[in-house]
Amino acid sequence: MASVRIAGTGLYAPGPAISNEKLKALTGIEFDSAKHEEKLGIKRRHIARLSGLDETTADFAEKAARQALANAQVDANDVGMFVVATDTPEYISPATAILLQGRLQGAERESRAFDVGASCASFVTALDLCSRTMLSDASLRYAVVVGVYNMPAFVRPNDSFGWSIFADGAGAFVLERAEDDEPGFIESAFRADGTQWNYVGVYAGGTRKPVTRELLDAGTYGLELLQRLPGDRNIKLWPPLVRRLLEKAGVEQKAVSHFIFTQINQSVIAEVMSLLGEPMEKTTTIMDEYGYTGSGCVPMALHTALQKGTVKKGDLAVLVASGAGLAVGAVLIRI
Repeated sequence: MASVRIAGTGLYAPGPAISNEKLKALTGIEFDSAKHEEKLGIKRRHIARLSGLDETTADFAEKAARQALANAQVDANDVGMFVVATDTPEYISPATAILLQGRLQGAERESRAFDVGASCASFVTALDLCSRTMLSDASLRYAVVVGVYNMPAFVRPNDSFGWSIFADGAGAFVLERAEDDEPGFIESAFRADGTQWNYVGVYAGGTRKPVTRELLDAGTYGLELLQRLPGDRNIKLWPPLVRRLLEKAGVEQKAVSHFIFTQINQSVIAEVMSLLGEPMEKTTTIMDEYGYTGSGCVPMALHTALQKGTVKKGDLAVLVASGAGLAVGAVLIRI
């Protein structure tokens, strides 16, 4: 019987950490730093654009992937699938994963490469898709899955909401297919509601709203918050999704060693853990160091937990991610 396991992880965030006070000085925006840090937990972040770095999505993805490959001791030429999970791609076309394959393998290979876009739920969606593909195709021994975020590239001047929350970063997994009975990827559960598409997103640049001079002059481009997101949305969504995931897997909650959630609001994570009846010691938060890194935050948080030793080989972990639009996903894996 085949299994798919995490062979290695990697993390990349560009440039030096930028504190809330330094962010204000660099951008000219104002917000309540103390309230921001206490509620959201965001104290620092990394933003290439503000650090004068000529780096964008494909660069972040490449550096995180190279670290994961080194961590796994896997040669890039042995990888048969490259998946980039993001809603801030390098280009509309070609896919960022195609660029990643070219950078890592350097030539045409027997590889598949594609992007997965499900807003900030992109990584858990890609992890599920990649794992199931590897389980069904014995020729795929290794895959690289990268969650990456470059939303600051789309933040407009004077947008205090955008600048204070969003940050750059990438997290990568190297997945390995093995012929044994020790499961890595176990199960997944998802929910979607496309009627909620008009809350927050990057609406310009596609076929419905091409970028024009008039649009730029009007300031209706880049990251746009069309409606305020309900503050309790993830509190209502995450606990039932976790329970549904464990029900599908036939696993009792007490067997789970660690829970990782989308890293946008520390107080929400604390409330969700309380609703699940779990201590905060069984979760990891990284928004204090990295801000909100969208599709990159879940793999970045797991990489951090592994580095700190709070998650160990053999542990059962639940990864949960929410994306605007609405897309929500959860995956159960054995590390």
